[in-house]
Amino acid sequence: MALPVNQQAKYWGIAAAIFFVLMWALGDVILPFLLGAAVAYMLDPVADRLQRLGTSRAVATGIITFFAVLLFVVAILVIVPLLVRQASDLIASAPEIASNLQSFLTERFPSLVDADSSVRKSLSGLGDTISERGGELLNTVIASFSGLVNVIVLFVIVPVVAFYLLYDWDNMVAKVDALLPREHAPTIRRLAREIDDTMAGFVRGQGTVCLILGVYYAVTLMAVGLKFGLIVGFIAGGLTFIPYVGALVGGLLAIGLALFQFWGDWIWIVLVWAIFQSGQFVEGNILTPRLVGSSVGLHPVWLIFALSAFGALFGFVGLLVAVPVAAALGVMARFGIERYKESLLYRGTSGQGTPDGRQ
Repeated sequence: MALPVNQQAKYWGIAAAIFFVLMWALGDVILPFLLGAAVAYMLDPVADRLQRLGTSRAVATGIITFFAVLLFVVAILVIVPLLVRQASDLIASAPEIASNLQSFLTERFPSLVDADSSVRKSLSGLGDTISERGGELLNTVIASFSGLVNVIVLFVIVPVVAFYLLYDWDNMVAKVDALLPREHAPTIRRLAREIDDTMAGFVRGQGTVCLILGVYYAVTLMAVGLKFGLIVGFIAGGLTFIPYVGALVGGLLAIGLALFQFWGDWIWIVLVWAIFQSGQFVEGNILTPRLVGSSVGLHPVWLIFALSAFGALFGFVGLLVAVPVAAALGVMARFGIERYKESLLYRGTSGQGTPDGRQ
């Protein structure tokens, strides 16, 4: 006999509460396992593709692991130190940039930045504040990163967890499916497919878009000679994960730096602008339609809220689970609305209404 709806809601609510309590209490402990699961989830389609080409699951997992570790080592040894150095240089240059901006405004708009102007006072303290606070923030991030993701986690636990989860991914899915309540199994499978489609479209697709755009921005900005081009490209590519934010922040930062560095030599400023324009064109017309899809069910505002809320409550672990939880809640909300429109509460006792609201 099927459980009443209120009983089902109670059990699911208890399970959700246990999940959040464990995540809050064991955040640092489960972090490497969540990272490993995230890596395995991202790479599972690649393993499936290799299997379709004729390799076994073990061979496919070994090939993927080899190249993943190789890329990770190259990033740690080459890219990360350069990113940290450019970020430190950018923060240290903040007072000089603010001073140049003040001089520029003084020459062209003297009344705007007179001795008693609030704009002048703000600019005078802005550079020093960014330099001081930015340096503290960078040191804190580096220290926290070193303490949180130590050598053992990076080089042992995460790769091992990812390897075994990737190897057993299909078996684990099959075993979980075998444990589903038989009466509700079709509905749960349908919801699980929708959640997977949402996460796959956003996490895998948008993550690939971020990587492509980050590499493109960094390489092209450095090619035109823009100082801090690598860190600006990294910021723009990373923030592309949140729609529109990456282009806005990265574009303003790059063009602002280009104005100070190339002032008077407009061809280089136009080139920097053209780099971001071309990047947005390729993203909007080629990358996002092909890799993400036209609709993945994650509204930008909902995504920003989920990242902010889970990050504040659970720290870095919360950021890792924010997108999956947001995707699951979105699918469940749409399922609830669908059921509500099929119910007598919405359609009335006459049964003449239709789910789309027409009589």
